[in-house]
Amino acid sequence: MKKSLKKIINDPVHGFIDIPNHLGGELIEHRYFQRLRGVKQLGLTHLVYPGAVHSRFQHALGAMHLMKLAIDALRSKNHEITEQEEEATICAILLHDIGHGPFSHALEFSIAEGISHEDLSLMMMNRMNLEFDGKLTLAIQIFKNEYPKHFLHQLISSQLDVDRLDYLSRDSFFTGVVEGAVGLDRIIKMLEIVDDELVVEGKGIYSIEKFLIARRLMYWQVYLHKTVVAAEQLLIQIFKRAKECIKSGIPIYTTPTLLYFLNKTFEEGYHSNNDELIDRFVQLDDSDIIVCLKEWERSGDFILKNLCAMLNSRNILKIEIGKLPFETEKVTTKTGEICQQFHIDAKTASYFVLSNEVSNKAYSPKSQSIKILDKKGKLEDIDIASDVLNSAAFGGVTTKYFLCYPKSNYEFKF
Repeated sequence: MKKSLKKIINDPVHGFIDIPNHLGGELIEHRYFQRLRGVKQLGLTHLVYPGAVHSRFQHALGAMHLMKLAIDALRSKNHEITEQEEEATICAILLHDIGHGPFSHALEFSIAEGISHEDLSLMMMNRMNLEFDGKLTLAIQIFKNEYPKHFLHQLISSQLDVDRLDYLSRDSFFTGVVEGAVGLDRIIKMLEIVDDELVVEGKGIYSIEKFLIARRLMYWQVYLHKTVVAAEQLLIQIFKRAKECIKSGIPIYTTPTLLYFLNKTFEEGYHSNNDELIDRFVQLDDSDIIVCLKEWERSGDFILKNLCAMLNSRNILKIEIGKLPFETEKVTTKTGEICQQFHIDAKTASYFVLSNEVSNKAYSPKSQSIKILDKKGKLEDIDIASDVLNSAAFGGVTTKYFLCYPKSNYEFKF
């Protein structure tokens, strides 16, 4: 007799969550999905907000829950969504982040170089589809926006999808940043479909305004918090240096699976070796990185040792933020000061003096705009319909520039 996978999960954000179908339950039990327990949703953000240690596993379950609520809300308005479509859409949202690697976005292009987590997710979904005898074919079509009912894909990926609704609420909850809280129930109940497009009833406009404002605030307060940015830059430099050490024959400890990725780039031709890539990738989670960071602090390589020491002790680089790019002369001057202060050469200092940019786009009206449906049946973009949102601020990209360098009291390990 087939084991029942009907379960109820107690989630701190949404309360009790039902697993809505048997196939979804099987996916949750799958080793690929279980790996997400070991991948932090917010990477290194816990160095600023200690509570931010929730996982991609929790987020995927939350998104699944919201998807079921959204489908029920649309059905209540006489929109046809078959049982097969519901099952496939729920499976697609469950697996939408399955390709995330250790520390999520922080190391996205440092481990599997040249491959996005979306590419990896799709590769893994295709592999799982073989294991499940084609039961995920419809889910993959919806995920790739190849299914006739476009609104189902929009529920998974758009400017008002259940992915964003869950991660804003969840990240707000675990960081304690109340500005990120959104009116989930009202937004979902206000969803409507017009000409195969997901829209929002006019009564829900204030909830959408709050959603967009919350997203913008969460980017600057949490996702792109200056200390988080500095910590992520350190981690990127650590992996850059680790790859150089291996290439140069400098012995450093690493797990066999991580060594495979440190030795390899996948910018071209990676599709020809999907099986090996996936087999290796699904063995990785945050624990591989944490172990290596501890070991590399004892490395014989001066640069790698100090980069890891800074991160492990939370002696993060000092960071300056500006509205304009830092002039080359200022970066060069700062590099010279660091060389003189810490008695290191310019090449070494280049790993510790970093200048780049971060950007935030809360809303993209030129891509998939959020449409508001008024009482007369007229559709209008949210940035036009709203009296609150400033089109220039919410429709454009806000870019900030940063310069990182060691704190004056840091003591390099020689």
